[in-house]
Amino acid sequence: MQNLYLLAAEEAEGPAALLLPAKEELIAGLVAFAIVFLFVWKWVWPSLTKTLEGRQSAITGQMEQAEAARVEAEKLLADYQAQLAEAKAEANRILDEARGQADQMKADIVAKAQAEADQIRAKAREEAQGELARALADARSHVGEISVELAQKIVGKSLDASAHQELINDFLADLELSLIHI
Repeated sequence: MQNLYLLAAEEAEGPAALLLPAKEELIAGLVAFAIVFLFVWKWVWPSLTKTLEGRQSAITGQMEQAEAARVEAEKLLADYQAQLAEAKAEANRILDEARGQADQMKADIVAKAQAEADQIRAKAREEAQGELARALADARSHVGEISVELAQKIVGKSLDASAHQELINDFLADLELSLIHI
């Protein structure tokens, strides 16, 4: 290489000599480059490699954590959807149960109202029968008195008690038959 350099230096004695460094400068540059190269190769390159490997492992760890978080999120979403479906089913069951209870209560109320209406009707019939009996008794006494007075006026004489009672009973029997058919 020295021969090549010398050959180039001899030939380049003009403007080209300005471009080529001097022999001492070239050797000093090569030695400086070798020292820097050894320094970088021995101390900088391993720490740079270690830093890059650490960064790569950190990124890989973060990606694994992100994947685990995604899987966990999907699991939580599935759990949430299952709980939501269960809550909807429970709500529907409660609504159905409430409807059933409402229908039962309605049927109970209607049955109770029907029973009360039947009781009221029966009581009204009893009261009507009682009123009818009182009215017939009252009518008997009034009709009897009126008929006796009328008969006395027509006949002009007084009727005996047995004939009087027989006349009243016949009239009342006819009256009861006509009232029952009404």
